[in-house]
Amino acid sequence: MSKHWSRRDAIRALGLTFGTMAMPAAAWAVDENKHPILLPDKKLHLDKSVTAITCGAGARGNVYGNYALKYPEQLDIVGVAEPIALRNERYTKKHNIKEENRFNTWEDVFNRPKFADAIIITTPDNLHYGPCMKALEMGYDVLLEKPISPSEKECREILALSKKTGRIVAVCHVLRYSPYFIKLREIIQSGVLGEVVSIQHLEPIQHIHMSHSYVRGNWHNSKATTPIILAKSCHDLDIIKWMVDKPCTHIQAFGSLQWFTQKNAPQGSTARCTDGCAVENKCPYSALEIYYRKRSWNYVFDLPEEKDKQAAFVLEKLKTTNYGRCVYRMENDQPDHYTTNILFEGGLTAAFSMEAFTSYDGRRTRVMGSLGDITGDMTSFIMTDFLTGKKTEWKQESDGHGGGDWRLVTDWINAVAQQNPALLTSTIDASIESHVMGFMAEESRKKNKVMKVKL
Repeated sequence: MSKHWSRRDAIRALGLTFGTMAMPAAAWAVDENKHPILLPDKKLHLDKSVTAITCGAGARGNVYGNYALKYPEQLDIVGVAEPIALRNERYTKKHNIKEENRFNTWEDVFNRPKFADAIIITTPDNLHYGPCMKALEMGYDVLLEKPISPSEKECREILALSKKTGRIVAVCHVLRYSPYFIKLREIIQSGVLGEVVSIQHLEPIQHIHMSHSYVRGNWHNSKATTPIILAKSCHDLDIIKWMVDKPCTHIQAFGSLQWFTQKNAPQGSTARCTDGCAVENKCPYSALEIYYRKRSWNYVFDLPEEKDKQAAFVLEKLKTTNYGRCVYRMENDQPDHYTTNILFEGGLTAAFSMEAFTSYDGRRTRVMGSLGDITGDMTSFIMTDFLTGKKTEWKQESDGHGGGDWRLVTDWINAVAQQNPALLTSTIDASIESHVMGFMAEESRKKNKVMKVKL
């Protein structure tokens, strides 16, 4: 911001108005699970589409892969590696993939000479390192789902190889591509708020989401997968760091598994919700209510296409998989509340809380500056000017990631097409910093000490 501008002129230059300003009506698509995805607003004009192979055809593999269905002139999915046969078959059919480009495991992809521009890695967290390293060795550019890896050592090795090979690795820190967070960062960096002194940021996981993913689901055991601070909240550490744009010097964390434990199992409960549990109809985490009666979160079951078969299919899954087990009787160890205090260079502090027990989701952010503050909920924010008392409101329709999913893909395609990583904000060089913060936070939580952060 120019020192000669008035703060009113600066606010106008940032695209805000005193009173209320709503962004233009959003255009939408839906993902595999009928969840809305905000369409990107950037139009690319490429000589030819970028070709990619998807390793991992689950939920995130379909979110990114579906971009190719909407914009085939930009992205062409030409191969898939997926060990679950039904997912492999459906992904192959959807993208019209040649039979010889279908693979069971990610290793099989790299037994072939390079046959695409890039690899999309959406395998489980603990299977990011292998395909990413092999892709870089063979000259592929990469779109890598977060977290980079559950291991700091592996994260740093991927970074080193990307620098050595000169290949592009975009980490799926999609919040950096959300219009909401882009505007917040722009305001913070402009100086309109004066000196930003502190930030409070909340990630309300939402209680059913917590039970689905981190008690019953794939990430229920941190040792077998990834600690929740990275698996769920590396987005949040990253967006705080990105908005502040200062080095983190110290971090301290507290948190534990408080509620989803055997000692809290209600009297009359059973190993599975389908076993005649006496309190099933009074339990907010009833698998029968969530998955069978309400039919929510059922994307994990790869439902049959025939709707008349789906109910029986779900019921069978509840009798045979972790999704039907009592939330108080799982082998879970992920904290259900996690508070992190962060100190940045120059004295700016941030307090981040990840909370399971909320009725709502969607990040909440408060930014406190010497000349103004901001309160926001990921779809809108209100900025208050301390000098005038006037309020500025910004609004936009949003999806679960603030519209960042496909905006990331757009920028990644453009970067690969032009071989210019500067077109991305979430290259591995930038994203690894917040991962290190996450590793240090987990060490702080376990050791009960303040950790110095060395990047």
